[in-house]
Parts: sequence; C-alpha cells; structure tokens
Amino acid sequence: MTVHSPSAFPGDLFLAPYSGPGQYGPMILDENGAVVWFKALSPQGTRASDFRVQQYEGKPVLTWWQDPLVGNGQRNAGEVIANSAYQQIAIVRAGNGYQPDLHEFQITPQGTALITIYNGIDCNLSAVGGPKDGAVADTLMQEIDLKTGLVMFEWHSLDHVALADSYASSVHASQTTPFDYFHINSTDIEQDGDLLIDSRNTWAAYDVDPLTGRVRWKLGGKHSSFAMGPGARPAWQHDARQQPDGTITFFDNGATPITHPQSRAIQLMLDMPHMTATLIRHDEHPKPLVAGSQGNVQALANGNWVVGWREAPYLSEFSPAAALLFDAHLPAAYESYRTYRLPWTGQPTGAPAVAYLRAPVAQGGGVVYASWNGATQVASWRVLAGSSPASLAPASSAVKTGFETAIALSGAAAGPYAAVQALDASGAVIGVSAAVKMSASA
Repeated sequence: MTVHSPSAFPGDLFLAPYSGPGQYGPMILDENGAVVWFKALSPQGTRASDFRVQQYEGKPVLTWWQDPLVGNGQRNAGEVIANSAYQQIAIVRAGNGYQPDLHEFQITPQGTALITIYNGIDCNLSAVGGPKDGAVADTLMQEIDLKTGLVMFEWHSLDHVALADSYASSVHASQTTPFDYFHINSTDIEQDGDLLIDSRNTWAAYDVDPLTGRVRWKLGGKHSSFAMGPGARPAWQHDARQQPDGTITFFDNGATPITHPQSRAIQLMLDMPHMTATLIRHDEHPKPLVAGSQGNVQALANGNWVVGWREAPYLSEFSPAAALLFDAHLPAAYESYRTYRLPWTGQPTGAPAVAYLRAPVAQGGGVVYASWNGATQVASWRVLAGSSPASLAPASSAVKTGFETAIALSGAAAGPYAAVQALDASGAVIGVSAAVKMSASA
C-alpha cells in the first residue's frame, strides 16, 4: 500500500488473487491492507473471481465464481454464496447444460441471479476473414431463479450482434480457440428494468429488452446509437454500469492491442433526446497503467471511485476531483479480476488460533500469537496463562494489530499453557481459543 488518505472511503477491500506462484482464493483486506479473511482454494490452480458482498434472502452474503467447484454431484465451474460465518449456503450452476463464466454473478432483488456463459460453436468464418472450418464463441447471459435453479431468461450475442461488429480477429480461430467476437464481461439492471450488457470485443454496451432480448440501443462500437463526444469512445472495455443519475461508467482498458495510451475509468452522460454521449469524468493512474484484460469501476456513496486495474495488479481509489486517495498493488505476477470496497461483518464459527513460543530459560516468559481468520469485530486480545488448561488466568492483553497479533508474556506470567480471548470494542469476549502448551524458543 503506497497511498492511504484519511479521505478514503471506509470499508474493507474484496479481491481474489490468482495467476501468481502461491495460493489462490477470495481475500478480504482491511483499510490498512492487512488480511481479514482468506480462503485458500484447493486443489492447486483452483481459481475464484468476482468476489464481493451481495444481499441474499435479506442478509449480506459473500459471493464468488469458482472453478472447479465440487458440490451437488458436480465438479465444474459454479457460483458460491457464503454467510457471515463463511459457511457455504448455496451453489448456483448455469442451466441448459452450460457452465458459468467468471465475468458476472449478480444477485437481483427478485431472488434471481445474472450469470455469463461462453459456448463454442462450429462456424464458417470466411465472411469475416476466418477459416471455413472455424468456431465462434457464442457468449451469453442467463437469469437463474435461485430457489429452483431454473433459467428465467437467456440472451445470446449471436442472435443480436453481427460477427462483423467485432474488432477482434478471426484469422486464427479454431475449435480449440473459437473466435471471441463478442466477449461478454458484465450485465447490469438499469433503472427502467432493461439489461445493460457489455461487450469487450465490439467496444460497445447494449441496452437489452429483458422480455424479448431485442437490442434497443448501442453505446460505442462500429454502429453506436449515440454520437460519441471527444474521449467518450471506450475500447476493449469492461464493467459497464448505470449509475443512479443515469450515467454509464466503464473500466476502459484501451488494450489489447493498445488503443489508448493508458487504461482509465470513465463516466458518460447520455442525452437520450439528442442521442449523444459525453465524457464527464475520467480517472487515470499517475503511473500510466495499461490493463489488457479485466478491471472494474465501483462508484461509492460519497462520489469516490474504486478502480481495479487487474492485469496491471493495482487497486486505487479516486475522489470526484481525481485525487488519488488510496493505492496498493499485488506482487507483479498476480491478478484479481475485480476489486470492491464494501462494508462487512464476519463472525467465524471456529475458534481463534493461538501459538505460544517460550523465550530462552534465562530470559523467561514468551510470546503469544493470536489470530482469527475472518473475524471483523476483534478490537483486542486477552491472554490467559497457567499451569494447566483448566487453571488459566488473565496474564496480558494487547490491541489487535493486523492479521496476527504478537503479545509478550513476562516470566512470572508464563504458562506453560496459554489461550487467548478475542474482545470486541466494548471489551466483551466474542471468542476463545483452545489452550496450547508453549514450545521452546530457538
């Protein structure tokens, strides 16, 4: 973390690192960049994506896409819903024989979910410069009823958008690597109930009638319904969202191949009577970043924006005046498809973890290490020590610092047994570890 202004919006950070050499999985960081919760996925190489807080059955939950996801007799990609105790409470699969894609899992107030899907189809691509025996990726979205798993609505890009509208090349398309002419990457529900579907490879977002599937208008691309003002045209973009004021935000990758000098977060104002689109805000990283894939823009309640730069592994927050209020990055090899700043309260069902390391005999005492993966309400730790697990008494305490807190014990207070109590801001005990016997210090 390299920038952290007091003006940054409160809330935890949600991401799902992958692509590097270590463990992959959904991760929550606090405002200071310290780990709050991490779920290490297995087997090695299992990925998570689009990790965030949503509402399900009236309660805040954690959701993410995972591949592979074992459950309900299946072992393929799926969507996970977990409660505030980090317990998996539902698995959502695509319908009609498809598998869900990583790009979108959005729960609606109607108890349904919007998901994205990629499906390869054999196709003669000679009309768009590709092989006669090629294949195309029909990228589609489904609305799934969460109670029954039934498909409520299904929209196919091939039914509504021409192959020639793509900026991608079909020259090397095959059954192994289908022509990704559309590349759906987000779906959103607009204020009038229409769907806003984003296509990276046609450089456009589409307003779709949720009953008929008909495209009402196109924003950007080769045949935009709007006259695009200076700087308003996105390229290879992600994450089209309608904001409460009716404007549309994008993460405008501008690559790959490079079309803009750097990636940016943009906001467009649509004048429907005159069918014009005007750029009214854009944020760029002071270190020019070019993200060839992925990325998102989250508009916060105070007007700040959280931007996930993804292939460039940065996460940033900007004020409405484009001031950089928060900036951090993952190690260079890692990526996280999206980043969010969101409120979250987690209370794990398991007990806190404790380790006790005895100091050299001449020195006496030792150090207790306390942590509790996912517990958001811990303000401080109290150490209990004694001659047996049944005879522990308060021996020391410390304010919680980071994921794991080190607490020194004097020689007089030392065990040989120790446990920790997790205390909330009022001093109430909210969790107790098992007692452990201290090990010798090196």
